[in-house]
Amino acid sequence: MPTLFRFIATLAILAGLVFAGMFALATFVEPTPREMSVTIPAAKLQPGNR
Repeated sequence: MPTLFRFIATLAILAGLVFAGMFALATFVEPTPREMSVTIPAAKLQPGNR
């Protein structure tokens, strides 16, 4: 039973580190807004053609 407890504790610690890393990235990293342009083919603009 001690090895199972150690395994579960190790998984919990790793999950906590992953969660802390994700929280830190979401909190401290600010995305930079920029313009986006998407080219639409002319065939998609005509309502009768499919």
